[in-house]
Amino acid sequence: MTVMAERTSQMSVEEFEEIALGAPETVTLEFINGRIEVKQVADGDHNTIVQWLVRRCMQFRPDLDLYTGQGLKVGAYRQGRARPDGVLAPEAHFAGHGEWADPQGVLLAVEVTSYDSDTDNRDRREKPSAYGEAGIPVYLLVDRDSCTVTVHSNPDREAGGYRDTHTAKFGETVLLPDPVGIELDTESLKNYVR
Repeated sequence: MTVMAERTSQMSVEEFEEIALGAPETVTLEFINGRIEVKQVADGDHNTIVQWLVRRCMQFRPDLDLYTGQGLKVGAYRQGRARPDGVLAPEAHFAGHGEWADPQGVLLAVEVTSYDSDTDNRDRREKPSAYGEAGIPVYLLVDRDSCTVTVHSNPDREAGGYRDTHTAKFGETVLLPDPVGIELDTESLKNYVR
């Protein structure tokens, strides 16, 4: 085991937060399942997809804000720290919170896949487990590799993850179930993949 791997496996949340504060702006760090994860810097298509979703949320749910860059404390037993691409919550929900907020009151977590080697493990496996365990009602994964949108709902706090998943190809209409209650026409997502 390398010194860094050994150190990471013994790292506390406080140590992680200190490291994350000192990281350059070009690096986004997360602490999931006791491991430091480096999230790739978003490209223009990735950011465009997030902004597409921001506009849809504003249009259909003006009572909610879609935050980008808000850190969440996820993983009750693992003391995880995740920074979703988007977090949907009531207007001004995170006012007065620090960099890492409790996920209570969050209605939706959003991830848009990056073209990196860890996206499969991070976005498709670890994040659904952490967000479900945290009790976030809906997790939306925009998967640019498979040109699909997967809606995870009905979180299972004890087992982690979600009881229900629905995957649709780009171009289909998907429903983000209550408490979100937004229908998304995903046709334009076809324009933002390689």
